[in-house]
Amino acid sequence: MQIEIILIAALIFLVLTYNGQVSIKDLINDNFGLFRKLKEEDWDFYVRAKYGDNVNSDAIFTKRIRNGLLVIVVSLFFFIQKLNAMYVLISFVLGFVIFKLDYINIKSFYKKHMFYIDSMLPHYLKSIEILIQHYTVPVAIGKSIIDAPDIFKDGLQEMINEINSGVDTIDPYMNFAKKYPVRDSMRMMRLLYRLSLGSQDRKQEQMLMFSRTISNLQQKARETKYKNRLDKMEGKTMSMLISTAAGVMVLLVFAVLQMMNL
Repeated sequence: MQIEIILIAALIFLVLTYNGQVSIKDLINDNFGLFRKLKEEDWDFYVRAKYGDNVNSDAIFTKRIRNGLLVIVVSLFFFIQKLNAMYVLISFVLGFVIFKLDYINIKSFYKKHMFYIDSMLPHYLKSIEILIQHYTVPVAIGKSIIDAPDIFKDGLQEMINEINSGVDTIDPYMNFAKKYPVRDSMRMMRLLYRLSLGSQDRKQEQMLMFSRTISNLQQKARETKYKNRLDKMEGKTMSMLISTAAGVMVLLVFAVLQMMNL
């Protein structure tokens, strides 16, 4: 009888949802303060890093909640004939896992994104170094956009637009560093700004400092690349060892069970 009541209640809920009299979105919005407690502290930052400042992170968070709730409901219906406390717990765990997946994916994207920027920045700065020897810093940056890695082109264009609009402070350079917040990006942008202000007689001295800093960045990038390769190889080796050990344990347990049956 309990199952029949649940099925009838679910049917009524689906009909009301279909007719628009009940809205899951409104249900989430009305209780958003409660759901907000599940929101990760760095969620807004990762959303802005991936989609830009114009995207509403709360709207994406609401979709995460909706997906999690739908998984819970579907799971409860799946277990409805043998529903008990354990299956209810399993349904909520599944819903929570689905809720967390989007956060894990966007965080993983950010880390890969930053690693790529970190590895490409020294190469781009090296091309800037060559151009600065023949042009002023703003002109060199403008000429570098065509051959710059695609990932930097939007940020470089924004920087040049600010400089060309008459902004003669360090802000355009710092905005670029904030857009690509990787190792030493702030320091490199400060050096570029100083180069743009430096007199011709000090330019050679500042260029030497800039060149040494880029060389250090390139060395760090190579070291990081090799370290990541080594860590990846060690991870694969450990996975193989664990899989082999688990397989051996399963075979041993199976053999013991067979012996006990004999």
